[in-house]
Amino acid sequence: MTEGTGIDAGDLPEDLTAAEAGMWQAFRNGTVYDLSSGDTVVDDPHGGHPWGEARTVRARIVAWLLLDGPPALAGRVSSLKLVGVQISGTLDLAGGTVVPYLELKRCRFERDVLLPEARVTTLRMVDCSVPRLEAARLQTEGDLHLPRCRFHNGVRLTDAHIGTDLLLNMAVVYRDRTGRSVSADGLTVGQDLQAELLESHGELRLRSAKIGVSLSLRGARLANPYTRFALNAPQLTVERSLYLTPAGVGGQAPYGTTPARGTRVQRFECRGGVRLDDGRFGDAVDLERARFVLTDEQELSLRRVQTPELRFLGEQPQRGKVVLSGARVVNLVDRASAWPGPGNLHMGGFTYENLVPQGPFPLAERLDWVAAATAEYNPEPYERLAAVLRAGGEDEDAREVLLAKQRRRRETLPPAGKLWGYAQDWTVAYGYRPGRAAVWMAVLWAASSLAFARADHPPVNREGHPPWNPALYALDLLLPVIDLGQAGQWRLHGGWQWLQAAMILLGWILATTVAAGTTRLLRRN
Repeated sequence: MTEGTGIDAGDLPEDLTAAEAGMWQAFRNGTVYDLSSGDTVVDDPHGGHPWGEARTVRARIVAWLLLDGPPALAGRVSSLKLVGVQISGTLDLAGGTVVPYLELKRCRFERDVLLPEARVTTLRMVDCSVPRLEAARLQTEGDLHLPRCRFHNGVRLTDAHIGTDLLLNMAVVYRDRTGRSVSADGLTVGQDLQAELLESHGELRLRSAKIGVSLSLRGARLANPYTRFALNAPQLTVERSLYLTPAGVGGQAPYGTTPARGTRVQRFECRGGVRLDDGRFGDAVDLERARFVLTDEQELSLRRVQTPELRFLGEQPQRGKVVLSGARVVNLVDRASAWPGPGNLHMGGFTYENLVPQGPFPLAERLDWVAAATAEYNPEPYERLAAVLRAGGEDEDAREVLLAKQRRRRETLPPAGKLWGYAQDWTVAYGYRPGRAAVWMAVLWAASSLAFARADHPPVNREGHPPWNPALYALDLLLPVIDLGQAGQWRLHGGWQWLQAAMILLGWILATTVAAGTTRLLRRN
């Protein structure tokens, strides 16, 4: 019988197998067509047990029903709901418009599913075995659900438009010939993209994707030893939050909630590089307990990311680099143990407005954090940290940070500059501890006053000289420019001349360092 003949009357084509005839009638009734045996081992679509002809329908007949199927029976809505069915051949719906509701559960596809440039209302494939899903530029009015499915040669959703939610929860996706597990550049999802407990073997690619609400990779395991990135998502836009956090295993907790007590928790784990460069996230990027296993050449790259909150609370990467260059964050929520060691952290141009440490994060460790990010001296991270601390009312800590900056800068100077730097540090701590100069001045004044009290001091002029006062004489030597009328009136001999010269020199050093520190302090304010 020629395809299409008798469709208007709802006739049953003559060349259908028994399994296909049953599917045809179920389509017109809008009922579930279940060919499961009841044996969980036999019914496993991912197992090796053959299903045979009694459970097999041709992909051509499935496409016929979906694209040009018979009318529904009176009072019914036609839909294709298959359970435990094996589909032979390639299901080719490329460029077609699928109006009927489509739901496939625990089905097995012998060949690829082709949906490029197709239009569907809602498509649900649950716990199915599929060689490959090819769905570039697919458009759905509702959801695209692919939970617990296994794709043996990858999924392609390039430039697809999903009207509401895209679900990949607990799916297992293996790489295609290009090394990618999921290719979804330019993907647009109207609401949530949920890929919780996803298992990805290859590159998960989301370049320039746009997610209308949140992107959840809770408990996902991404592994890609073949190319540079396991998660490659530059220019990703998420209106709410990106979750790379733990998920409960075995429970059916509501989306976005914390797993109940006693639930086994699986953390997010990524074995391979991560690129989120130039991403925009409306609420937060959450890395709570995330684990990144990188090689020395791989990175967790957050270059130029913009988000109100970055929750950097994962496990410390043992290798590889964390790059935050150019990122802009309002709240940096972090933990001291989460950051990598020296040489593996880069923060050039990284700006944040508030620090919200989780657990102890003393200033000494925060300074180590800045030092780890600056293999070569760079004042910017120190100044950013000082500005944030000062804005939070921690002025003393801010001064300590700026002092650490000067000490770090001193390491880059030539010997003469280092010597002058040490002088400023010992005397007034580069102007950040000006009270120290007064202490030095008092000590030198007291010591020299006691010394000069024993000195032989013949007057320069026999007549018209003031009374000898060793305390005023010492102070006159220590204070440059100011003349107290003592230093030029008395003549010292021998070692006392050397002490006199030393006092004058120390006075000038103290005065110069105080002036330099005060200038720096005024300039900063």
